[in-house]
Amino acid sequence: MRLSNKNILLGITGCIAAYKAGYLLRALMREGASVRVMMTESACKFVTPLTFESLSGQPVMVKMFPEGRFTSVHHIHAAEWADLILVAPATANTIGKCAAGVSDDLLSTVICAAQCPVMFSPAMNSFMWVNSITQYNVAKLKAAGCEFIDPEEGDLASFATGPGRFPEPETIIERVVEFFSRADDFTGKRVLVTAGPTHEFIDPVRFIGNPSTGAMGYALAVAAVRRGAEVGLISGPSHLEPPPVTDFQTVVSTEQLAEEVLARIDHYDVLIMAAAPADYTPKDSYNQKLKKSARAMSLKLEPTIDILKEVGKSKGDKILVGFALETQAEITNARKKMVDKKLDMMVVNNPLVEGAGFGIGTNKVTIISGKSKPEKLPLLPKHELADEILNRIKELL
Repeated sequence: MRLSNKNILLGITGCIAAYKAGYLLRALMREGASVRVMMTESACKFVTPLTFESLSGQPVMVKMFPEGRFTSVHHIHAAEWADLILVAPATANTIGKCAAGVSDDLLSTVICAAQCPVMFSPAMNSFMWVNSITQYNVAKLKAAGCEFIDPEEGDLASFATGPGRFPEPETIIERVVEFFSRADDFTGKRVLVTAGPTHEFIDPVRFIGNPSTGAMGYALAVAAVRRGAEVGLISGPSHLEPPPVTDFQTVVSTEQLAEEVLARIDHYDVLIMAAAPADYTPKDSYNQKLKKSARAMSLKLEPTIDILKEVGKSKGDKILVGFALETQAEITNARKKMVDKKLDMMVVNNPLVEGAGFGIGTNKVTIISGKSKPEKLPLLPKHELADEILNRIKELL
């Protein structure tokens, strides 16, 4: 049984897919998990608590302050008991409340007090799932380290067809098993991640830079934290919420990024250089805004410090991972960089490939490690790709 000795708190929220949670509950128990059920009051409108009490053999928790019971800190006890809180199905309402830190019922309060990972399996109408606010809330929770099992496409309760369908119990079970198989495999390791762009200012309002958002680096930091590592993150300008790392530092310029990396290098076992620093900086910068005129303007640029090369000189036995963005001869150019800069692994992608550019939630990369054959990965969400990259790093460790 693949989930033996695992305590799983199954949170059920109010949507038609709540009836499938019974099948999920029994599937978790067949895999050896100890399961307790917590329902929102809306979920009780679809399926009664008695159903889940009969299936689990345990009382079902619904109200924050049930009558006739001592409930002083039962939300804390539930949070401490669980090895995983699995919210399945998860409505847009519950996702939104958790993203905002609202704790106005028992389930959201337990999630707020969680001492273990939280996994959401959303189910809702397609219009609600693709809504920009829902997607913002999902992204915010992912940045905070929460796991998501994306809904499937199919027939919905509204008789429409599209994304939002609750996955089959077997699909969810496999994700839960996979999650526990990789949990804590970086315990005792110290990982430093760089993320985002750098800005090289021409004057107070203009700079040389690139469209990097830092999403890949942030996803790597979140995944490393979730897998037990002590994580430091150095980020260029980004709109993303800082993830729950041990050491978080923001920078603006490539020179500042280099200073922060080199100051920390001795403390870490693994260095993942996912930032996209500017390659050039203006030779001269101006204290006042340059006024626009009808005449052409020329800028003299000089190379910025090559951070990867500097780190490679003094990395010792540390694992050094670089990222390369190439638009032609990707593998040849990336392997040359890998050798020149003494990297242990290179992750290369082409921004001209659909789904692999800046500012989107997916990426398609090739991983080069030592003299082995380059490994091309399929198009993946960045949070899934982060775990794939860490899996390859684990092999090097």
